[in-house]
Amino acid sequence: MPSGEPLADLEAQKITLLYDLKSAETRVTAEELFEKPTSTLVPLDGAIKTIHRPGQTSFLIWTVVNTLATIGIVFTNKKIFDDPSFKSMQTSFAAFHFACTSLTLYVISRPSLAFFVPNRCGFVEILPLSLAMCFNVILPNLSLAYSSVTFYQIARILLTPFVAFINLVFYGISIPKYAALSLIPVCLGVAVVSYYDTRGSSLEKETQVTTIPGVIFAFTGVIASSVYTVWIGTYHRKLNMSSMQLLFNQAPVSSFLLLFFIPLMDTAPVFEETPVNRWLLIGLSGVFASLINLSQFFVIAGAGAVSSTVIGHGKTCSIVILGWIYSGRSISDKSLLGKSITPTSVPN
Repeated sequence: MPSGEPLADLEAQKITLLYDLKSAETRVTAEELFEKPTSTLVPLDGAIKTIHRPGQTSFLIWTVVNTLATIGIVFTNKKIFDDPSFKSMQTSFAAFHFACTSLTLYVISRPSLAFFVPNRCGFVEILPLSLAMCFNVILPNLSLAYSSVTFYQIARILLTPFVAFINLVFYGISIPKYAALSLIPVCLGVAVVSYYDTRGSSLEKETQVTTIPGVIFAFTGVIASSVYTVWIGTYHRKLNMSSMQLLFNQAPVSSFLLLFFIPLMDTAPVFEETPVNRWLLIGLSGVFASLINLSQFFVIAGAGAVSSTVIGHGKTCSIVILGWIYSGRSISDKSLLGKSITPTSVPN
């Protein structure tokens, strides 16, 4: 799930959870759903039998957990990838996060917790989506490894116009005119950031600079994530599964597939020379991934589709601001213009 973020997969999981909620709202409105402490909701796939209304305190706690974990996983992964010996371990890192996601979903699907009812599908059925999930995670990870945190997050915002483009061209699904117009400054803002972030700053010696490979990985990652996001909706209908059930099938298959590519694509570091704090960061990254997977369910169930999207925009802006501070750039840096335009132009 994200993706990392790994955030990329977690972003896609959020989209699928929103899909579940919007589908449910065609039968039960959000207000009706939370009028009582406990409301019964019966989707077509039978995935969620009962939704318990999270109290205000509980909802705020899970929102804080989700926000901090989302911000934490980006900067933790960036710190890990700053180590040259781990920069070439992208496939292994993705497999690790898929395993963390699989374990988290397995635990919360047990009868004692019963967040969702597991529903299995065939290996061949889920194979294309699992392969797309691999590219959806590895390419953004590579972008993060060769880019500044701010550029990485700004480029991810292009997911919205790319998904709209794919839906329009291949499925004939359009978005409202005002929403389409608001995507223009989004694209312009990313272009400005791409240009100036790759040039660095002449005023400071110690600044994070985005490399050309980082830009290439970012844009190919956005394309892969857009295709994956569109396919999620297709597989929802094809397999008649909820987002939790779909990810429950995808994650272990994706992790298994990557095992065959690790010997070909990764260069293992000298483990004896790896400092303990590096291993702690890797473990912390896995914990963040699990917390995001778990908390996202409560955030969307408690806030609804629109409010959870606003929370998502808030996390994006937080990562952009903190990433800019972390990069060591000055207030006079010209890429700041694009960093200001893009997050504020994303349509809800």
